[in-house]
Amino acid sequence: MMKIETERLIITEFDLSMAESVHKNSLDEDNRRFVPDEVFETVEDAKETIEFLMNVYESGDGPLVYPVLLKDGTNVGYVQLIPIEEGYEVGYHIGGEYTKKGYATEAMKAFLPIVMAKMGIDKVYGICVSENVASKKVMEKCGFRKKFEGMGKYQGNDEEIASYLYHNDQFVRCW
Repeated sequence: MMKIETERLIITEFDLSMAESVHKNSLDEDNRRFVPDEVFETVEDAKETIEFLMNVYESGDGPLVYPVLLKDGTNVGYVQLIPIEEGYEVGYHIGGEYTKKGYATEAMKAFLPIVMAKMGIDKVYGICVSENVASKKVMEKCGFRKKFEGMGKYQGNDEEIASYLYHNDQFVRCW
């Protein structure tokens, strides 16, 4: 069971009781604009996705997505590690009501070393639409290095993107 605690946050595994908060957090304007495939228009849509993600914890076949909670249990967003052709990509979203408080940076700094050790990897990619300044700032604060900015594929479309790489030089394989 994944459970990471920081000063203000808990990163853990999804359960079905989180469907309403996942639905609500997904509806903000930034999510609609930058990751429209992660918008859940109904609580039922969120519940179906949570069920899928809970199965991935068991099978390991798919994206590893973990809710980010405040210490009082409030679900404020998620962090994720997604298999891609080149290896793995990270993702994160903090619901609009909770942004500009440093939660994404705090969560990613705690999540990266643990998930990378769990998966036995020493590098991950981060890709966002270039106009997503907040996402770019999070990656830079977490030690990602920009590798490319310009036209590229983002969720199957040609977009102006920024591509980053995080390399864990302190990598230690956990057995």
